[in-house]
Amino acid sequence: MSRRKRYSPEINKKTGVMVNVTSLTDMFTVILVFLLQTYNTSEVQIEPPADLRMPTSQSEGVLTQGLEVTLSKETLTIGKEILAQVKGADFAANDKDPKDPNFLPAFFKSLEKTSKETTVKAVKDGQILLIADRELPYAVIKKVMYTASMAGFPQVKLITSSQ
Repeated sequence: MSRRKRYSPEINKKTGVMVNVTSLTDMFTVILVFLLQTYNTSEVQIEPPADLRMPTSQSEGVLTQGLEVTLSKETLTIGKEILAQVKGADFAANDKDPKDPNFLPAFFKSLEKTSKETTVKAVKDGQILLIADRELPYAVIKKVMYTASMAGFPQVKLITSSQ
């Protein structure tokens, strides 16, 4: 009995393998551009009011620019402008919309006015830096975030201290 010879295709050993690096270079360029656009080097300085006790955090995230909104035990403010009064564990009745108790009309109007008047890209993109007292109930903070999202500010970042 004779053995049959296995089929093996002929390989020309004189030709070299060519690697096409164009697509690989394109991929690295896209990754580099993405990383450069998302990298943040600017520093943001925030000074909370003296009567405000911020929650603490262990995170080391870099703070970005945005509209600073302060929520203390007594008031909701943007800059020096008082927009709503906090009474106990809720906003004052005249600061809430009668049809929607989660909606704060004065805060909404101020956010709309600020978004039209500003030239800061982060504010135009809808970023808010919420500085809230740590003893406030979540229901109060939720009303601020709800109204902000209705005004076109969906990105709310809660500011904490790193003590």
